[in-house]
This record gives sequence, structure tokens and C-alpha cells, in this order.
Amino acid sequence: MTCSNSSMELLPGLPDHLALECLIRLPFHHFSVAASVSKAWNAEIQMPEFRRRRDEAGFSRSVLVLAQARVDPNRERNSKVMATPAYRLTLCDPESGSWSELPPLPAFSDGLPMFCGLVGVGSELVVMGGCEPGNWRISNSVFVYSFVSGKWRRGAPMPGGPRIFFGCVSDSGGAVYVAGGHDDEKNALKSAMTYDVARDEWAPLPDMAEERDECKAVFHRGKLHVISGYPTEMQGRFRADSEALDISAGRWDHEEESLCSATCPRTCVDDGDGRLYMCQDGNVMAREEGTWERVAALPAAVRNVAHVTAWQSKLVVIGCERYGEAHRAQLMDLKSGSWNEVAGGEEYGGHVQGGCYLEI
Repeated sequence: MTCSNSSMELLPGLPDHLALECLIRLPFHHFSVAASVSKAWNAEIQMPEFRRRRDEAGFSRSVLVLAQARVDPNRERNSKVMATPAYRLTLCDPESGSWSELPPLPAFSDGLPMFCGLVGVGSELVVMGGCEPGNWRISNSVFVYSFVSGKWRRGAPMPGGPRIFFGCVSDSGGAVYVAGGHDDEKNALKSAMTYDVARDEWAPLPDMAEERDECKAVFHRGKLHVISGYPTEMQGRFRADSEALDISAGRWDHEEESLCSATCPRTCVDDGDGRLYMCQDGNVMAREEGTWERVAALPAAVRNVAHVTAWQSKLVVIGCERYGEAHRAQLMDLKSGSWNEVAGGEEYGGHVQGGCYLEI
């Protein structure tokens, strides 16, 4: 199937509305090939209208991108030798159960920056910051991967000096929000900023009222929520409160009891329908109107939780049963309460340090 570069028809001899019906049915991993067929195809696939029509027709796919340790097949399973693992980006399609690996970042072919931030924005993945492998220097680099072109591009670096263990999230539009974390001297931060991916521009946001190191950022009910974290002097003693930014008003509001208890907020996620979920003490908890309630027990295979993602009545929990064992993924249907494993095989059993969700 080809299309002439000299013609603006999507498919010669076929009305464009019928040609578009063919294009929206393409599997997302074929986008980069399709976009190279012609200028018309490339322009069509990159339009927001294309994504909207594909989603309305039921052909969009929900995928996870994970910062996951590479598994060394030569290392004995019960080896006690501790070594810093090399991380890479893996792609998981929970619906099909397929796993694959994304191309490495252009400047980090030997491993992904440790503790980098991952955010999905439309059909693009944004990778920010982290510690450079080998020297542990905090990086302010930004890279954007397009699932349409199948290529990486450099973004404008994160401003404001070194920052790590920050919260980051997308607004489901074209913006990424970054808040909190700490600098290269482990001073907790209360500053926040936003990144426009299409324009490749950063802009400051009003400071939060409190410093929040190792916080979790979620976009919940139209506001940016920065949950838990701790100030410099508390060093690892998490708080239970949060701050929420009304974007249009430019004002932060304080919420006293955001979590069930003062604990690490790593597993706290928004499902897109007004509910927050998190994993605590072997259970899945949910909050809708200010009250946390137990939803289900976690499967034993993932009781040590590393990463959680929620979307469209689905919840993916990645973790292991005991420390040092291979990581596994379990998919929960939030309507029926049923669990199913998303098996990735030994190659995709490495430790998961973080991740994000994209609708492609």
C-alpha cells in the first residue's frame, strides 16, 4: 500500500474519509512506518483529530512504559552479589500481554538515568532528569520519544538547577507538571514548573507552601495534586497531607489528610474518573469523596509493590512476593474485582523503578 508524494490524497482513488478508516485501524507500533509512506499520511497521523477518531472508534491502545532493570541471564538467581543494575525502557501492552523494549536515549546507550521521571503526553513519552549512570551526577536532561516517528528528540533542559525525586505528571493535554524533590545538596524543594511539550518551553509555577521531597504528583479532578513528601529536616518521614494547584487561579490549596496515613505516596494514582487508588498493607485502597476504603487484597505475587497505574476501570500493580525476586505484573478489573497476570517472561522480570501510562 503506497501513496504518491505528489498527491494529497491519503489513498489514490479512494475518498479520504474511507482512507482514514483504514489508517485509524493501524496498530500503534506501525505508526512510524506509515508516517514515512507520504507527507499526507505523516500529517494525518500526527493530528489531534486522528487520535480522537481512533479513540472513538475503539482502536486506541493503553500501554505502559516502565523504567525497568535489565536482567542478566548469567547471574545466578540466588546470587547475593549486589551490583548497580542497568535500566532500560520497556513497553507493556496489558490487553495483548505483549512486552518489548524501546530504543535507548541518544545520550544514554549504556543505561537509563536512575530515578528519572516518565510522563506520557498524547502519543509521546517524556523522560526527565535522574542520575547519570556511572557518575551519579543529577541530570537536567529532557528527551521526548514519538510513537509516530519512532524517534527520540532532545527537549529543553529542566531549569532551576539540579532536581531529583520530584513529582511529575501530565494534564492529559500537552503539558507536563514538575514539583518538589531535592537539589544536589539534599535540600527539599517547594518550587514547581510546567513544560509545554509541543513548544519545548518551560515556565515557572507558584511555589508550594511546603517543601516536598519524594512526593507524588497526580492530576485529579482538574487540579495538580502534590501528595505527601517531606521537608529537609524530616528526611524520609513522610507526611499525610497534600497541596492542590488550581491552574487557572494560580493558587495552591492545602489538604490535611490526603493519604490513609503518613506513608510513601509512590503507589497513589488517579484513575481518570475522580477516584484515587493506592496500595497499602497488602490491600488496594480507593478514595472518592474524602474517605479511603479497602477495595481488594493484593495477590501474593505483587505484595511488595514497585509501581501502580490506573485507567478506564483497570489497575496494574507491578511488584514481587519477596525482596530480590523477579517483578511481575497483575491486572485488576476494578468493576469485577478479578485479577490476571500480564506475563512478560524472565527477560521482563527486572526491578521496576517507575513508569507511566499512554493511550495511543
